[in-house]
Amino acid sequence: MRLRRATPEDHEAVGRATVAAYAPFLHDGGPPTGYALRLADTATRDREAEVWVAEEDGQILGSVTICLPGTPWAQRAAHGEGEFRMLAVDPSAQGRGVGRALLDLVVERLRADGARAVVLGSLADMTEAHRLYERAGFTRVPERDWSPQPGVHLRCYRLPLNREEP
Repeated sequence: MRLRRATPEDHEAVGRATVAAYAPFLHDGGPPTGYALRLADTATRDREAEVWVAEEDGQILGSVTICLPGTPWAQRAAHGEGEFRMLAVDPSAQGRGVGRALLDLVVERLRADGARAVVLGSLADMTEAHRLYERAGFTRVPERDWSPQPGVHLRCYRLPLNREEP
């Protein structure tokens, strides 16, 4: 498995894999609308943030969006924190360590940028993702939970990147 920045040639495959990974949580069951269209729009995400991919033999296994400060994708990060969104593993590649590899990449990328912590928001029913985050050392920060729109409630998780950080 190789981890690298997405290229324009990857955008369509990344969008498909992301929508497929999030399908159980979209609750509409039809063709892509609303948030599914946002998930599929890898070109915009890659232009306004950083999209990274895990690929093997030319196949996109998963991706993650690193949301740098000041970008429209950064939602929960406080000053000095890094953030990521849309960590997604294609259903055909789940259970192979792809999510953990992408999560480790995010942590190292943000640590190299000098972030003191990493934060993310996750839907309450994404329990497999929560286990991944908790195994990596993230903890819930319920006071930072939020709703980006009515009916959508996100749980905040945080990982300090140095020992002095609470």
